[in-house]
Amino acid sequence: MWVSDRYAGQQELGKEHQVCLAHVLRDVQYAIDCGDTAFAPKVRDHLRWAIRIGKRRSSLKDTTLATYAAKADNLLTRLVQMPVAHPAGRVLLKQIKAWRSKFFIFLTNRNVPATNNISEREIRPSVVFRKVTNGFRSDWGAQIHAGYRSVTGTARLSGKSALVAIRELVDGRFVVA
Repeated sequence: MWVSDRYAGQQELGKEHQVCLAHVLRDVQYAIDCGDTAFAPKVRDHLRWAIRIGKRRSSLKDTTLATYAAKADNLLTRLVQMPVAHPAGRVLLKQIKAWRSKFFIFLTNRNVPATNNISEREIRPSVVFRKVTNGFRSDWGAQIHAGYRSVTGTARLSGKSALVAIRELVDGRFVVA
């Protein structure tokens, strides 16, 4: 399973691919800010509805979730068939048509999030570090930092401390999740 922000280099990396709806909503908001008052607001409302359904997945029966997934897809089909007059709305429509098959995977697979916000939060410390230090002076420094962040991040998700994870790594006992 792969959740991405539609970056071209990340396409087709997983058997299933969920597009980050938070990133799509930013594009929708841009179209609204540019003046699209017809198409983009309807898309925004629809995606927000789908995300709210996704947040309730654990309390929904499989049949109910399947019904919601079909409803989400059917409504999106109707939305993309609308005539779109505003230029920003047409750009948004083109993007949605290109990615629509990857919008609602999270409604058919309970293990898939609707957004990649968790991943974005995970890389944030590295981005801040790179910006504050003005980058790395060597490739090996960047690789060491990436390895450290990966090991400690995985440990945190597994309920271990960074120190325990680094000890396990040095001792050859670190297990990749």
